Amino acid sequence: MGTTASQLDKGMLSEYQELTFLTKQEILLAYKRFSELLPKEETNGLSYRIPMNAILELPELKTNPFNKRICMVFSTSDSHDGSLSFDDFLDLLSAFSDSATLEIKSHYAFRIFDFDDDGTLGRQDLEKLVNCLTGGTVDTSLTPEEMKQLIDNILEESDIDKDGTVNLSEFQHVISRSPDFVS
Repeated sequence: MGTTASQLDKGMLSEYQELTFLTKQEILLAYKRFSELLPKEETNGLSYRIPMNAILELPELKTNPFNKRICMVFSTSDSHDGSLSFDDFLDLLSAFSDSATLEIKSHYAFRIFDFDDDGTLGRQDLEKLVNCLTGGTVDTSLTPEEMKQLIDNILEESDIDKDGTVNLSEFQHVISRSPDFVS
């Protein structure tokens, strides 16, 4: 694809490298992947927003149980439709890159798990989180009693200030004790 080099000049590439945890090669590959999602008639990929349904077709997101939340969290669209600009796409890739810090990864994980976007993980957020992780089908769903017990246990372990929710700092404290989270 000949537009990759012309769309991303050296200055932009350097700026993207400074603002993300991505290498030059990763940024160029990201632009190539992003460009493949553009409509044929689109000539300026940097200003175009890819609709969420197209982003969700990427193999890396297609089977992720949080795929729609990931798009919503990283989208800067005024219409809150989950569409991603190239900058949004790079932010997403940067946050999930091996080079991203634990603080960055846990911050975005928290935002993804905060389904109601209120800045805390309450009982409803935790229930949705568990359902996403278990598949949320009749065969894999927890009984109401099991769900209540699990959420009670999560809050007992995580809710340091005992307000009935998990805030970002409490979440990051729990994550810091979980080495598996980074991998």
